[in-house]
Amino acid sequence: MPKPTELPETCSGEIRFMLDGTEIRLAHPAPTTTVLSWLREQAGRCGTKEGCAEGDCGACTVVLAEPAADGSRLRWRALNACLSLLPTLHGKALFTVESLRAPDGRLHPVQQAMVDCHGSQCGFCTPGFVMSLYALYRSGAAPEPGEIADALSGNLCRCTGYRPILDAARRMEDLREGDAEGAAGAANNALLARLQALQDPRTLDIGNDGARLLAPATLHEFARLRAAHPQATVLAGCTDIGIWLNKQLRQLPLLLWLGRVDELARIAEDGGCLEIGAAVSLEDAFAALRRHYPESDEFARRFASRPIRNAGTLCGNIANASPVGDSMPALIALGARLLLRQGDDKRELALEDFYLDYRRTALRAGEFVQAVRIPLRTPPAPGERVHFRAWKVARRHDQDIAAVFGGFALHLVDGIVRDARLAFGGMAATPRRAHAAEQALRGRAFDGAALRDAQAALAEDFRPLDDLRASRSYRTRVAQNLLARLQLELDEAALTRVTDPRLLDASV
Repeated sequence: MPKPTELPETCSGEIRFMLDGTEIRLAHPAPTTTVLSWLREQAGRCGTKEGCAEGDCGACTVVLAEPAADGSRLRWRALNACLSLLPTLHGKALFTVESLRAPDGRLHPVQQAMVDCHGSQCGFCTPGFVMSLYALYRSGAAPEPGEIADALSGNLCRCTGYRPILDAARRMEDLREGDAEGAAGAANNALLARLQALQDPRTLDIGNDGARLLAPATLHEFARLRAAHPQATVLAGCTDIGIWLNKQLRQLPLLLWLGRVDELARIAEDGGCLEIGAAVSLEDAFAALRRHYPESDEFARRFASRPIRNAGTLCGNIANASPVGDSMPALIALGARLLLRQGDDKRELALEDFYLDYRRTALRAGEFVQAVRIPLRTPPAPGERVHFRAWKVARRHDQDIAAVFGGFALHLVDGIVRDARLAFGGMAATPRRAHAAEQALRGRAFDGAALRDAQAALAEDFRPLDDLRASRSYRTRVAQNLLARLQLELDEAALTRVTDPRLLDASV
């Protein structure tokens, strides 16, 4: 590949994005510069705060607008600036808390609502809350309480107790001006046209400060570059890589960003499968999964915060190969398969066979995950029922890594278990199926005796991890309790006899 200073016409060394109506052009910025660092140190936008530098506190929340996949509208997303790299702003519009003030100095309705409801005390976290609410405000529809809580799940406050901020989220809708929608629509169309004019089919080649970022715009070129640079670090949502850079101070000399490849940002239904491309965000992937498997709603909402889900990708979570990753046990239970690509060569592999050892996968040199394929439900035959459940047990309800995650799919015919897929995370060095427990259930009714046999069989399947999140004995007990919860939920007669809701808590 040519050096950044010797670019062919098919490459560009300049990133272009919008900030408050002004086009920003930056030639060869350091590729690993975070948006937070650039805002504070070069743009003078100090309203965006650094609290944790790992996407937990939300003090650095900003909002991005970009053309939707079909080009007909803008998409608005709240993101953590501390986990976003500057080149990934290319072709987008960036909004900070300073962007919200009107030309005449009036506060935005979101800001005014925070004032009216006394939603700020020390003020450090306030810009982040304002920007998360601004993204929600830009969605247009009056939000429901659950949607407000989800939108604010990535923002922490030590002062207000959250109630005034929730009040502000409801109050901001009352402050919309009568003609605000029309004005916003015209402004949106103008911004959309300007962003579309920024789109560039050339490969980005950004090099500076000992690092280089390549960002092709086509799948063919991405596959070619990946094969040519197997040592490169593939960059998707940066929710892990950002922490490597901020906290571990790792040197990443070559990044290969897939965020500009439209073919990788697609969700499609084909051949009885839901296919989710490598660049599809977790938020969009979970929305598609919920439509077919509404039982996934709880675990999808507990998968990190909204800004993390807006940035991170489902395939990135899979390829990261964490033994406690939330998505893998659920997808393994559903029988998901991966579409892998190396140059022009493609192959499919069952997700459960992708993990070889701790953080070690079956990817070959120069190969990458192009998509994940999830089997869709088929209409059941008489007497046939297919049940899916996915549960996470962690120290905190929100924004915490699982101690144990269980994904379960049971195929019953006339009350007898025809097939069982039980998958766990946090129980071994890799996400893995519990084959002995599955065998204990097959061919019999899922009653108390079958449950006890399956719980005992877990000792053959796993010798759990023992670390700071949970002890080995605790993990074993929780995994057994998750099976008990599964049996109780599927035994409708037993469920009607439950009078104490705590009995449905897997940690009891």
